[in-house]
Amino acid sequence: MAVLEPLSDTSIIFFIRPLCRIIRLLVLWIILGFLAFPALAQTPTRRPGADVRSDVRTPPPVLRPDTIRTTRRAGTNVATDTAGIVRRSGTDSLQLSTGSKRKGDVETTVKYAAKDSIRFNVQEKKATLYDKANVDYGEVSLKAAVITVDYSKNLINAEGAPDSTGKVQDRPIFKNGAENYQAGRINYNFKTKKGKIAEAVTQQGEGYVHADVIKKNQYNEIFGRNGRYTTCNLEHPHFFINASKMKMIPGEKVVTGPFNLVISDIPLPLGLPFGYFPSPSKSRASGLIIPTFGTSTDRGFYLRNGGYYWAASDNIGLRLTGDVYSGAGEKFGGWRGTSEMQYIKRYRYSGLLSFEFSSRPAEQLSSDEGVNTNPFFRRPRKPQTFWLTWSHAPTPRPGGGRFSASVRAGSSDFNQQNAFDPTRYLAPAFNSTVSYSKQLRNAPINYAINASQSQNVQTGTMDFTLPDITVGVARQYPYQWLGLSPTGKFYEQFAFSYTLNAQNRLTNTQPARTLGGGIPLLGGASTSSVFPIQLKNIDRLLSNAQTSILHQFQISLGSYNILKFINLAPSVNYNQAWYLKKLSYRYDSVAQAVRIDTLRQFTTVGDFSSGFGVNFGTNIYGLFQIKGKKIEAIRHKVTPNISINYVPGRKGGSSAQIIKGLPYYGVARNTPDNRLPVGARRDSITGFIYDERFYSYYQGFTGAPSSVGSDAAGTIGFSLQNAVEMKVRDNNDTTGTTPFKKVSLIDGLDLNFSYNFLAPRNVPRLSPISTTFRTQVARKLNLLVNATFEPYQRDSSGTIINRYLFDQKGNRRLARLASSSLSLNYQFNPSQKPGRKSNIRRDVAPANDPALGGPIPINPYEDYVDFELPWELNSGFTANYTDPGPRPSRGTYIRPRSLASASLNLSGSVKLTANTRVGYTTNYDFINQTSAFTSLDIFRDLHCWQITGTWRPFKGPAQGYFVTIAAKSSLLQDLKLNRNRTFLNR
Repeated sequence: MAVLEPLSDTSIIFFIRPLCRIIRLLVLWIILGFLAFPALAQTPTRRPGADVRSDVRTPPPVLRPDTIRTTRRAGTNVATDTAGIVRRSGTDSLQLSTGSKRKGDVETTVKYAAKDSIRFNVQEKKATLYDKANVDYGEVSLKAAVITVDYSKNLINAEGAPDSTGKVQDRPIFKNGAENYQAGRINYNFKTKKGKIAEAVTQQGEGYVHADVIKKNQYNEIFGRNGRYTTCNLEHPHFFINASKMKMIPGEKVVTGPFNLVISDIPLPLGLPFGYFPSPSKSRASGLIIPTFGTSTDRGFYLRNGGYYWAASDNIGLRLTGDVYSGAGEKFGGWRGTSEMQYIKRYRYSGLLSFEFSSRPAEQLSSDEGVNTNPFFRRPRKPQTFWLTWSHAPTPRPGGGRFSASVRAGSSDFNQQNAFDPTRYLAPAFNSTVSYSKQLRNAPINYAINASQSQNVQTGTMDFTLPDITVGVARQYPYQWLGLSPTGKFYEQFAFSYTLNAQNRLTNTQPARTLGGGIPLLGGASTSSVFPIQLKNIDRLLSNAQTSILHQFQISLGSYNILKFINLAPSVNYNQAWYLKKLSYRYDSVAQAVRIDTLRQFTTVGDFSSGFGVNFGTNIYGLFQIKGKKIEAIRHKVTPNISINYVPGRKGGSSAQIIKGLPYYGVARNTPDNRLPVGARRDSITGFIYDERFYSYYQGFTGAPSSVGSDAAGTIGFSLQNAVEMKVRDNNDTTGTTPFKKVSLIDGLDLNFSYNFLAPRNVPRLSPISTTFRTQVARKLNLLVNATFEPYQRDSSGTIINRYLFDQKGNRRLARLASSSLSLNYQFNPSQKPGRKSNIRRDVAPANDPALGGPIPINPYEDYVDFELPWELNSGFTANYTDPGPRPSRGTYIRPRSLASASLNLSGSVKLTANTRVGYTTNYDFINQTSAFTSLDIFRDLHCWQITGTWRPFKGPAQGYFVTIAAKSSLLQDLKLNRNRTFLNR
């Protein structure tokens, strides 16, 4: 017989309706099996002195189940009566004839087995299965130590059996589909469909119901006495709700009478006159969300995060929650509302849309006088704030379009007033993007349509790009257009690609009008300003719009090897921009200032941004053999590259103009001609110095050509990359297949600079020299150093002059350090060492967050805690240096600090015990000698409960603490105790 896998001991359930059919089928199969035993074939006789009919047999001996066999008559489906039980004449009172034409209740195969034996007692009409008895019928399964069927009374009994120590083993387990039931003893009348269960435990949804006695009626309703409801899955739960009476409707609800809470077997005086616990068969259901309560320092008593969840369908769930504050005196404390919708369509897309609105008093309602552990009060910029969050992720499909969204936008002050998440609270800027992209089938064309927004919550600046359209043509080879077959000719490498980018940008920042060099302007402001996004400011917003269409043509002329070591890759790039407006400049001699006007007209401008380029590159290797015990060799890889680029000059025309009559500000009239800056011209008659530099019509425009109004540029670029590796013996290799491994000593030591050999004589031709050094020590310490060196001298004001530092008298040197940055990161993580216990994955019970709709939690530390690592530490140090220049502090001028910033960041966690973890985040600013943000987080796993805590000790808007003791199950998410003092409840 086939036997199902045994179920878990913690699954204890009783299911009734299919049990009736199983019992009847079991009786029928037992009798049929009894008729099929040849060992029972005896001639019916009448014993002397016994008033028994000749066809009634005495109780048979116990038979092993593996001795059962059934025979059938040839050509028929009727089993042969080998036992001689069926009467040859008359009526079979028990209707046991195997040849009966009565239709049975068997709809599928019935499988039954017992490890020890099966006893059939026809005289008493009983059948008993011993030791790990099992009966399977379709999706229904019944298991117990002993199963007894009394078909004379229509009863079935299932119970466990004590072992040698007296502990009951193999308690009855009943399974019907995904539902499981267990009890100490099961008695069921399959005729009246009523049953009684002793020592019952059943799972209803996320909860478990324990009861001394359970009775079931014909409507599948279950009644329990002395019941206990809990979400703890232990046989002896840590806590439970104790009720003398309860009623269960499987798949719907559990209702109790008066109850009280019991924790660690200690009854508490906490309870209600009745209890209602939904246990829907589905994973999602609509229902109320009970709010938490507390007292705010400045806004009074509050109810927080209460509302309703609506499971509209299997694809959409809507969560509506809110907070309300009582205020102080006659002043209302304000409120906050949140609408959150989750949606999903399998194999297509999923997303989350959330909108939050907050209204709070602009002034502090209560005084800070008296004892107060957190007297800090931050005055909000605006009483009413909002925040919008939208994330949409599609499922990739071949050949289809892709629509995605990531939106985080709202009032600048919202996160400072309402968000507890440190990421949202500390973030200075947020970006949003909504995009659609598609690759055309059977065509080398792809396009994308984007709408983006960037927001700086500190300055209030908002920039919009509506829309941003990109159309690209993949690289095309002209010889394929002509239908030619590849033969390896040089012209087959010629390729062409094209990209179109159309943008319309809006901003609420009114830019400053400036031309640099101290040139005075008429109208406009010398500094930028920000205006709020409001309906009355729509005209100002549209006037700042910048519309541009950029065309980019890339022509690749192939890649060729010269002398087997040098790679030549010539290319030609051409860009063209279309604009709907341009700038016009005019010098007013009366006001002695420049007037800038904006002209609304369509204009185009072309630009060889990269011009004609040629690249030469190769790789040089140096190998130093050591042949030591540990070190085999050291290899040095050098990658030099030389690029030659030519950019045609542009002398005004349709792209720039010279402002007539404009004097060259900042240049004295007695300056020698050989010291005049580029673009300065001295009048031969008056000796006056005029500014004849070209000023672009498209200054500040998107994609404005960089070479507008400039001379031709011919640059030679040089880059040198170095990498050093060491080959060492691998001690972990025991097979000899890979005896050595590579260890990087220097990941990169790079040098870059360029020289413009077509620049004017009085203009520096050598660019600043940039260097980068990066390496990794012991796979733990990451080191990154960037530095920029200036090769030219400078005057007393800090302006670069066309003289090399090497020519400086008395202090010759090759270059001067202009700026540098240092970044050190070290990660302590024992999981990188294999074989440790911390590397073994352990399941962690879910946290006490509502599962319905997966809402954004107020306290993010209640989410998921990783218990795989015993400890970890992430440390980082950053420092930035900038040359302050030769000008000393004098008057209102303050010489800038050379060490611009230096900070240390630490974060990590420590696993104190198997269920306790402490996390920390802090940093220290060495310049200001302050700690910007410090947070200490504590988590304690109590099996079915958890403790979470957060402490931010330093003064500021984020100072405070948050402690929660709660049950883990989302069903009892409101069974918790909160104590907090943060900026959320000031």
